[in-house]
Amino acid sequence: MRSIKLALATIILFTGNVLVAKNLDINTEKSTIEWTGEKITGKHMGNISVESGFLDVKKDMVSGGKIVIDMNSITNTDIESEEYSQKLVGHLKDDDFFGVENYPTAEFVITKGSKFVDGKAAITGELTIKGITETISFDITKNGNNYSSTLKIDRTKFGIRYGSNSFFDNLGDKAIYNDFTLDIDLVLK
Repeated sequence: MRSIKLALATIILFTGNVLVAKNLDINTEKSTIEWTGEKITGKHMGNISVESGFLDVKKDMVSGGKIVIDMNSITNTDIESEEYSQKLVGHLKDDDFFGVENYPTAEFVITKGSKFVDGKAAITGELTIKGITETISFDITKNGNNYSSTLKIDRTKFGIRYGSNSFFDNLGDKAIYNDFTLDIDLVLK
């Protein structure tokens, strides 16, 4: 009986139907995160880099993982003037926004995932920005080794209140919307 169980375990292991997740590293050179922040008078956008990460991948689902984001890598792509572009980036890095001197990274830890159906699945996890952790859920799309998603994040939940009508009166056209968008494309090695 024991030899039958061992034989079955060996067959399962070598046929690729193992129920244990595989840690697959994220290719940080090919992965991208594009951010968009909007205000009453317009919007700004740019990029931010994945510092490191992995996904725990089973045959039909992402069951876990961790993505570390390099907050010092924030760039701006919509302002043509280098001087004004750098002013915006500097402001995003200071304590009014992401406080990168004290919080050089942000991270997302996946705690739960659903099975992929037609290339789409739901993910839940813990997002930490500026030392504050919030649970978020969103859908991802899988295409080969690429996993992509568009997230809307309420910055005020992470203590980023600068220019928010929710916390300050009389901002007029200087108000900045609470939600910012991340368009994420993760490529696995």
